[in-house]
Amino acid sequence: MNITISETRAIEKDKIIKLYELNEWSSAQKPSLLYNALINSHHLVSAWDGDELVGIGNAISDGYLVVYYPHLLIHPEYQGHGIGKMIMEKMFVKYKDFHMQMLTSDGEAVRFYEKMGFSKAGNTTPMWIYEGSEH
Repeated sequence: MNITISETRAIEKDKIIKLYELNEWSSAQKPSLLYNALINSHHLVSAWDGDELVGIGNAISDGYLVVYYPHLLIHPEYQGHGIGKMIMEKMFVKYKDFHMQMLTSDGEAVRFYEKMGFSKAGNTTPMWIYEGSEH
């Protein structure tokens, strides 16, 4: 496996949608909105095995103090090989001096993010208005 990490925004919409569908994320049901959200993110990092998109992560930010990481997806057949870590490490380079780096995590992903240095945010309670179904 020869994985390449990229910061390109030149990613075909169908490759993105396929990755989201493989991970059963409900945002795949809104392909144009999902594509535009990712391509217009503050930062976008992708992982490639040749010309196959095998991972993607994005960040939204004010550009100075706060960054939020809403999505990190790895192709199911590639999970457990350090690709998510490579994507997050690329994000950490860009946002290393930010006052607050945030994300929402659940299930198996919690342990992954703890290994990446994240911890529960005090006594906060995650809250949302959400149209998805995968959580």
